[in-house]
Amino acid sequence: MTTTRRDFLKSSLAATATTAALAAGTTAAAAEKPAASARDYYEVRAYRLKPGASTALLDGYLEKALIPALNARGIASVGVFTEVVVDKKAVTSTPKVGTAEDPAIVWVLIAHPTLESFVKVSADLNADPKVQAAGAAYLTTPKSAPAFDRVDSWVLRAFAGYPRTFVPAFSKSKTPTRIFEMRDYQSHSEERALNKMAMFDNGEIEVMQELGMSPVFFGQALAGPNLPHLRYITCGPDLATHLNNWKAFGPHPIWTKLKNDPQYKDNTSKNTARFLVPTAYSQL
Repeated sequence: MTTTRRDFLKSSLAATATTAALAAGTTAAAAEKPAASARDYYEVRAYRLKPGASTALLDGYLEKALIPALNARGIASVGVFTEVVVDKKAVTSTPKVGTAEDPAIVWVLIAHPTLESFVKVSADLNADPKVQAAGAAYLTTPKSAPAFDRVDSWVLRAFAGYPRTFVPAFSKSKTPTRIFEMRDYQSHSEERALNKMAMFDNGEIEVMQELGMSPVFFGQALAGPNLPHLRYITCGPDLATHLNNWKAFGPHPIWTKLKNDPQYKDNTSKNTARFLVPTAYSQL
């Protein structure tokens, strides 16, 4: 069979179009999946409570509605915590009693694989009929009996040196004595905040891992109150172990070198530490 020039051109054009379509499809499919080097995005919520208020409504919503809905959307290891006051000398802790000036807070940590995940989930989660049914008491509570005073929320991007959330074995097994410590490092300028992040990536994270401090995440705050700042959580199977790990951090040679390096001077203006214990239904 003889192939004419017209037939040859038709075949060539069809093959080119098919190849382009397949390539476009492959590119689109790849774009939907986070790259191997992608970083988590974190939403940290602070549910501020009125003094003496019960957490029953909020607990019911978080346990029965929010966490199952997040898990169904592929978001695992949702952390829910309350604050405790720690006596480092006695190695003891007591629940924090909130006041009007310094309210008790229920903290929620949600790790998203992409920023798009955060946007989509935040926009439509409470419109989900299953969430509305499971969280009805919370969502429809009257103005006279709110579940919380207000909610603060932050969006953070994981550090390059710690791109994904880490859940230690004692957290997976729900060790009842486990404790978490969340720290915020505020800076007086955006440049110094980036410099403090680089300090972590260039050695601080390595020291924490070496000492078994079990960092859960490190995040750069992109939106929320008190910018610029970074936030991270370390944890331990019990308070004594956690405090001892921090004692070993101070004299560590890598940390000593970093803190004395002139390039990292004045990169932190305020350091806030909070000790947290997980609720019974927390997944961390």
